[in-house]
Amino acid sequence: MPEDKPARRKRPTIADVAKRAGVAPTIVSRALSPERRPVSREKRERVLKAAAELGYNQNPLARGLATNSLDMVAVIVNHITDLSDLDLFDPLLEAIQALGKQAVIIRVGNTEKIEDFLRNSAAFHVHAALVFSDFADAEGVRTLFHSDNVLMLNGRFDAKSAYITIDEAAGIREAVTRALERGAKTGALVTGRQTSLIEQARIQAYRDICAGAGLDLVQELQGDYSYASGLALAGRIDGASLPDAIFCTSDAMAMGMMDGLRARDLLPPRDYRLYGFDAVVNANFNAFDISSIGFDKAELIHGISMFLKDPAGYRDHPEVHELHTRFVERSTG
Repeated sequence: MPEDKPARRKRPTIADVAKRAGVAPTIVSRALSPERRPVSREKRERVLKAAAELGYNQNPLARGLATNSLDMVAVIVNHITDLSDLDLFDPLLEAIQALGKQAVIIRVGNTEKIEDFLRNSAAFHVHAALVFSDFADAEGVRTLFHSDNVLMLNGRFDAKSAYITIDEAAGIREAVTRALERGAKTGALVTGRQTSLIEQARIQAYRDICAGAGLDLVQELQGDYSYASGLALAGRIDGASLPDAIFCTSDAMAMGMMDGLRARDLLPPRDYRLYGFDAVVNANFNAFDISSIGFDKAELIHGISMFLKDPAGYRDHPEVHELHTRFVERSTG
């Protein structure tokens, strides 16, 4: 006869804490609230002692539903598949949780999807929203979350929104200069989604800097930041007139480009120079030791954390509103 399974221990409730502390449940809620709410010191201490004895941990989601104000942070993204996304979001989620908050990730995907959210959304109540998606504008996000605590990280900020921008020209200029120093005279530019304001600025920076430095961009190819698009576009590079340098606006596309050309026995830096963008950790493996352009992600997370700690005072710290890129030299450039 099978042994009886041990009964699952019932999770203690506010009522259990109230009974042990000898107070009303409303006093327990006040005593355990992260906000300063009226309760005597003696009762607070009794509640804290009872909660500790019972192993009671207040559920932040339940507390938020009761108070109509979730201590959560909405993170709005297109998707999380690109290597640069993977490189950023794990430490970002760690930083959000270190502030005592939880992240809600909303995957937009495309323009129609964000419009669906706006049409059909219930009343989302979050502490703040961090906007990475290309397709979300500041006013729409404020409407969606009924809050002015919106940090725009996609270039689509307005006068009412906080923002962080990336100065990409500095790193691009370093990469182009390095290519010229290594003898490059011609180049190809492999781009991502041109619906992104950030990508539009990145492309224009490459065009302007290459033109000003005398490096002739002989070919532009559009991908979608993915490895697969870089691999496919490698087939459109003419081996007979191979550009001296290939600049990709993501490291994942640079990896795909490198593999596609490697299949034709064209290797960097022997046959051409290759440069990625984002300086992700995975682009520093031996198989893909790709020279790249990036910024300090710790600085970005520091700026985001400052905003989450004090959205109203964030504007008083302009030093965190813009980050600067740098060139990261590896073996392909």
